[in-house]
Amino acid sequence: MSELFDAVDALVASRSPLPPAEERKRLRVAHGLTLDEVAAALKVRRATVSGWESVKKPTEPRGPEREAYARLLRQLAELYPAPATPQEPAAPVPATFTGAPDPTGEMPEVPDAAIEEIVNSLYPTPGAPRPAGFADPAGARTLSTGEASEAAAMTATENTQTPAPVTAAPAAAPRPARTTRTSSTSRRPGAKKAAPVGSPAGGADPRFENGPLAVVDVEDGQVLAYCTGGLVLDVPAKSIPALVDWTLREAKLGQPKLSGPGKDADPLLVLTEAALERYGLPVTLTDEEKHAGRIPEGHKVVKQLARAEWKLTKRGFGPWARIYRPATGSERACVQLCIPSWNALDSRHWGQAGQLPPAELARVLGVYASRVMTPRGSTAVTGLELMTALHPPTRASEPDATGKRHSEHNPGSLGKDAIDPMNWPPCEVPDGHPVLKDLPRFHVRGPGEKLFEEAYDWARPMTDAECTLRHLVGIDVNMAFAAGANGLNVGLGEATHVKAPAFDPKLPGSWLVDLSHVDLSRVKVGKEWVELDGSLLPSPFTPKGERPDGPAWYATPAVAYAVELGYEVRPIEAWVRYDNGRYLDGWYNRLRDAYLATMADLGVHADMEPADFLAAMDGYKDRDPDLAIVVSAIKATVKGGLGKLRERPRGEGWRPGEPWRALSRSTWRPDIRAAVISRTRINLHRKIVKHAAFTGQYPVAILSDCVVYAADGTSPLDFLPYREGKPLPGGFKLGINPGLVKHEGTQSVLWGEEVRERFNAPELNLARYIKDGTVTDVDNGE
Repeated sequence: MSELFDAVDALVASRSPLPPAEERKRLRVAHGLTLDEVAAALKVRRATVSGWESVKKPTEPRGPEREAYARLLRQLAELYPAPATPQEPAAPVPATFTGAPDPTGEMPEVPDAAIEEIVNSLYPTPGAPRPAGFADPAGARTLSTGEASEAAAMTATENTQTPAPVTAAPAAAPRPARTTRTSSTSRRPGAKKAAPVGSPAGGADPRFENGPLAVVDVEDGQVLAYCTGGLVLDVPAKSIPALVDWTLREAKLGQPKLSGPGKDADPLLVLTEAALERYGLPVTLTDEEKHAGRIPEGHKVVKQLARAEWKLTKRGFGPWARIYRPATGSERACVQLCIPSWNALDSRHWGQAGQLPPAELARVLGVYASRVMTPRGSTAVTGLELMTALHPPTRASEPDATGKRHSEHNPGSLGKDAIDPMNWPPCEVPDGHPVLKDLPRFHVRGPGEKLFEEAYDWARPMTDAECTLRHLVGIDVNMAFAAGANGLNVGLGEATHVKAPAFDPKLPGSWLVDLSHVDLSRVKVGKEWVELDGSLLPSPFTPKGERPDGPAWYATPAVAYAVELGYEVRPIEAWVRYDNGRYLDGWYNRLRDAYLATMADLGVHADMEPADFLAAMDGYKDRDPDLAIVVSAIKATVKGGLGKLRERPRGEGWRPGEPWRALSRSTWRPDIRAAVISRTRINLHRKIVKHAAFTGQYPVAILSDCVVYAADGTSPLDFLPYREGKPLPGGFKLGINPGLVKHEGTQSVLWGEEVRERFNAPELNLARYIKDGTVTDVDNGE
C-alpha cells in the first residue's frame, strides 16, 4: 500500500496549485532573484522560467519542477504577502496557494536542496532574519511565518515612506520587500548578488551600477527598463527628450572605458515596439525611411529633441540613433538608442534577438557588452569602434611649465587625423577612389596595378582515387580572421614609396613582385624540401588559387611565405610603412576571450580531447539559444570590423573620383585589412601543405576558412593525423581556440558528384554547401 500512497502523493504534487503569472513574477522580484538563479535552482532553462511568468501566454511547469517551483513560491509568499489596498486589509495567502496536503492532512515535505542553497546564499549572516522553514546554519533563532510576514510588511512600509535610489548594500544584509515603485528606485531592491555567468550586472564603478544598457518596454501602462542581471527600473519619462534626460541623471547606465586614455561607453537604450508606440515613434519604417536610414527631420519626436536642445549625429534618427549635447570639459551627455524593429539587430548576425522578450534581450546584449563592448551600431561598426576604444587616438600630455596638460598623439594608435586621400598608394585603394580619378573611364586594373588580397574561393575536380572514398568532410577554422590578426605587424601611418627595395618580412607594406616561379611541386616544409603534387594544391598567392603569371601586388605576409617555401623574391617597387606596430593584438585578445568564455558557457571548453570536443560541439547552440546568439555576434564583429577598414561609398550621391564619408576616418585602412586577409590565407595554406606532406591528402575545395577533404569516414578524425591524441605539428588541430578547427559538415562523394553534374560545373565549390548539403547561391561566410 505504501507504494500506492507514494504514487498518489506524487500525482497530487504534480498538480500543485500555483498563483497567477503576475504573482509569480512579483514574488521573485521582491526577493531579488533573477530568472537565471531560479532556473539554475530548478535545473531548467532561463526561458522556461520566463514562460512561467509570462502575463500574455503563461506556460505551466510539470512534474518535479512544478512541485519544487510551488515550494519556492510558498516560501516567498510567506516573506512577501500580497500588498494591501486602501479599501481593504491585506488578504491572507489564498488557500489555493498552500500546496496539496498528504493523506494525513499534513503539508507535504518536498526535498529541494537547490532552494535551500538559494536562501542560504541570500542570508549568510548568523542571526539575520530567515524565511520560515529554513534554519540558520549557525543555530540562530528562525522567524516564524507570522514574524517573517510582519517584518517584511514593516520594511515595505518604511520603504514606501522614504523612497531612495538603489545602492549597493552589504552582501549579508537581508533583502527587504518593496511594494511601491518610484522613478528613481528599482523593482529589485537591496544588495545586488553576483550575476550568474552570462548575466553581467554592471561593474564596480558606482556611476554604472545598473549595467551598460537597458531594454525599455511598457507593461500594463508602466514604462520599465530591463537592465542586465535581472534588474528592472521604473521609467517616469513621458517623452524621448525626458527619457534621455532620465537616463543620464538617474538610470546609472554605461560602461567604463577599455583603455586609460579612452572614453566611457555611453548608455544604450533598446526600445521595444511597445515603447516606440508610447513615445510616438513608428513601429516600422516605410520603404522611403528604410532607404534613407532614418525618420524625417520634420517628425514630431525629432522636433521635441531640438526644442529640448538635444542634437542628433549626421545619420539622424535611425535604427542606431545617437542623441547628445556638446561635451563641456570632460563631461559627456550622450545616449544611444537601438531600435530592433527598425532592423538595428541584423538577423544575419543577431539571429532572432530582436524578437526576444525584454529581459532576455537585455541578457543577450548585456553579455555582449560585458565581453566585447557596448554595441555602437551594427556588429561591423562595433568591431571598428572596439579598435579605437582599445587604442584611443590621443592622450593627455605631461604637465607643461604652467602645470597644464594638452592633447597629444597616443603612441601605437592610428591617430585622430585621416590620411589625405591623395597620399594613398594607388595600388591599395578600391576603384573610384580620388587618387585614381585620372584613370580612363571603364579602365580595369589588373594584378600589376591593384593589391587584391581576398579570402579563398577555390575548388578542383576530384581524382579517381578520391571518388572511391565514401565521404566529403569539411573542417572550419575558428575565428580565422581574428587568428590572422594576432601578432600581425601593421602600418600605423602613411606609406613610403621605394624603388627596387630589398624585401623585409618584418616591414608592413605592399610589394610589386613576380612570384610566378614558386613551384608547389617542390617546397620547403620547415627546413626540408618535400615533393608534392602541385596540381592538387591552390596557389597561396591568389584567392582563386591560380598560379601568378607575372608581377603583382602582394601584402607582406604573402611575399614572406614565398621566401618561407624556399624561393627568392626580388620586389620591383613597394609602398612600405616604417611607422608600424601590433595594433590589433588587444582587439584580438578581447574578442578571443569573449568567444572562448561564451563557448565555455555553452559547454565547449579549450583543451578538450578531440572526440570530446566534437561531441561538445554537436548541438551546442541548443543548450542556450540566447548565448548562441552572442557567439554569432562575436564572430560577425571580427569579420565586420575588418571589412569596415575598407568601407566603400554608401550612396549619398557619390560619384567615382570623389571622396566619400569613410575616407575622413583615421580607421579607414585598406592596407591593414589586406594584411590580415593575406596572413589568414597564408596560415591556412601552410596547414594544407603540412597535411599533404605528411598524409598525401589534398583538399577538394576551400571557401574562406572552410576546407573539404575526401575521406572514408564521416568525422574529421577519419583523416586528421592524430597520434596518441596529439595532432600533426603545424597542421590542423581540433579545438575551440581561434586558429584551430571544428567539424563543418559531412556529405557523400556521390552527393558532390551529383551536384557538379546537375550544374555542369566540375569545379563547383562544394565547401559552400558542405554544412547541410543544400545548394544555393548564398555564401554565409562560414
